[in-house]
Amino acid sequence: MPVPLLEIPSSPPPPIPERKRWTRAELRVLEASDLFHQERVELIEGELIRKMGKKRRHVSTLTLLRAWMTRVFTDEFVDTEAPIDVAAEDNPLNEPEPDLIVLNRPTSTFDQNPAPRDLQLVVEIADSSLAFDLNTKAILYARAAIVEYWVVDVACRRLIVHRRPQGGRYESVIAYGDSEMVTPLAAPNHQFAIAAIFPA
Repeated sequence: MPVPLLEIPSSPPPPIPERKRWTRAELRVLEASDLFHQERVELIEGELIRKMGKKRRHVSTLTLLRAWMTRVFTDEFVDTEAPIDVAAEDNPLNEPEPDLIVLNRPTSTFDQNPAPRDLQLVVEIADSSLAFDLNTKAILYARAAIVEYWVVDVACRRLIVHRRPQGGRYESVIAYGDSEMVTPLAAPNHQFAIAAIFPA
């Protein structure tokens, strides 16, 4: 006897075509070509991620935070949008470019990317990339044992501080609002007022 079909099963989604995973070596070839010189990308997990144009809030936040960091750590230890190395096993498919880094020796002494052991603090400013910075980037930086990682959440006016990397994740992840202060591990005598990077 025929039975009414009350629910129509959905068809399975079409298979996703296999994506090419890029390596650092291949990225260097692309960067040297005339076809690629206008693009700004970073290599994350074998994907070429286009670096978005900076919105005014992103630029302002970056400028204010860098000014504070150079007062505390001095200009020769602070770098902006510079490529870094991550864990050795991740390096072939990854070359992130954080918005800000604080080094443990002057920037002028590096002839290659800073390694995780050279990094005292890594900062990403999230205007439209919050989920990516809190997930993909946080995992990548934790696997590299980067001791302190900050994500500035521009939309919500907060700072999310990651510490104690262990087993590929940060054991301490704390969000601070714009009425609070944070003390970087590398500068225990300096408190950072989060409101300073979020003008009214």
